[in-house]
Amino acid sequence: MYPLFRPLLFKLDPEAAHGLTLNLVRLAGLFPPARWLLEALFAAPERPVEAFGLRFKNPVGLAAGYDKDGIAIRGLAALGFGHLEIGTVTPRPQPGNPQPRVFRLVEDRAVINRMGFPGKGMEAVSRQLSAARSRPPATVLGLNLGKNKDTPLEEAAADYVTLLRRFMGLADYLAINISSPNTVGLRRLQGRELLENLLGQIAAVRRSLSSPKGTLVNCPILVKLAPDLSDEELDDAILDSGMDGVIATNTTLGREGLRSPRASETGGLSGEPLRGRSEAVLARVVKRLEGRLPVVSVGGIMSPEDAQRRLGMGAALVQVYTGLVYAGPGLVKKSVRAVGAG
Repeated sequence: MYPLFRPLLFKLDPEAAHGLTLNLVRLAGLFPPARWLLEALFAAPERPVEAFGLRFKNPVGLAAGYDKDGIAIRGLAALGFGHLEIGTVTPRPQPGNPQPRVFRLVEDRAVINRMGFPGKGMEAVSRQLSAARSRPPATVLGLNLGKNKDTPLEEAAADYVTLLRRFMGLADYLAINISSPNTVGLRRLQGRELLENLLGQIAAVRRSLSSPKGTLVNCPILVKLAPDLSDEELDDAILDSGMDGVIATNTTLGREGLRSPRASETGGLSGEPLRGRSEAVLARVVKRLEGRLPVVSVGGIMSPEDAQRRLGMGAALVQVYTGLVYAGPGLVKKSVRAVGAG
C-alpha cells in the first residue's frame, strides 16, 4: 500500500510529512482496533537476539530521530520492530535549528537534516515512559541522549550525567549521542581528551547508581559514532570506553556522488549514499573490537538485503529510518524475514 501513499506524502514538506505520519502512528497506538490492525499487517516473525544482556525479539530496530519525544511508542511497536530508540532527548526543551531543516534528495534516495535536537526535554519524555500504556510488551526501548545546544562542550558531561540519572531504570538501554553533525561542536566530544572525561563521568555515575545502595536499576550504555572518523579517532572512541556497545553510524557530512539539486544543503546526510561509508565503518569497528562489544549498525539500510548484509558482517542488531521514508513500514517485516532466510 505504501507506494500508493508515498507520492502524496512527498508532496508535503518533509518535516510536515514526518509529523503527519508520526501522529497517525501515535493515534493508532492509542486506539486498540487500529493497533491490532497494524500488528496484523506488519507483525514480523520471531528471530530472537541476545545483546548487551537484553533479549530482542528480532534484530531490526528503529533508529533515533523518528520519535524524539516518545509520543508514539505503542504504535511504532506494532510495526514489527524488535527495538525502538527514542530521542535524541536533551535535559531542557529546545526548538532546534530554524526551518526548513529537512530535505529529501529523491534522486539519491536520501535525506539531509539539520534538526539540531528539537524536543520537549527530559521531563516530558520521562512522563511518556512512565505511563504504563506507553510501554509495549516484548519490544526493547532505548533512549538516545544529547546535550543542549547552549551547553558549552566543556560542560557537556553534566548534561549527559543529568540524563543518565533521570532515565536509568526507565529505559532498557541508553545511547550517548556524540556524533550528530547538527549541534555545533558536538563531534569534538569524540576526541580522546573530551571523550575520556565524558565517558569517565558516565561510568562513575553508573557505578554509583548500580551499587547495592542505589535506587535505580542499571542498564546498558552504548556510544553512537559518526561515519567520518579517521582510524585514530575511531580507536579513541571505541577502545577502553567502558561502554556496553557501539552504534555505527550517525549521518555523514560527505556529499560524494549526489545528483539532487538539494545536495548543497548543510546537515547530516542519510539514506542510500551513506550505505558504503557506514558499512566501511562497521567493518573497522567489528575488526577493532574483536567481539568484545556488540555493534548496532545503522545508516543506509534501504532494503532487506542491506540488513542481512550488515548482520553477516558482524553487527548484532540493525536500525532503519530513512529506508522507511522510501520503502515504507513493510521494510521491517521484510528485513526480519530476510534475516531468517539467510
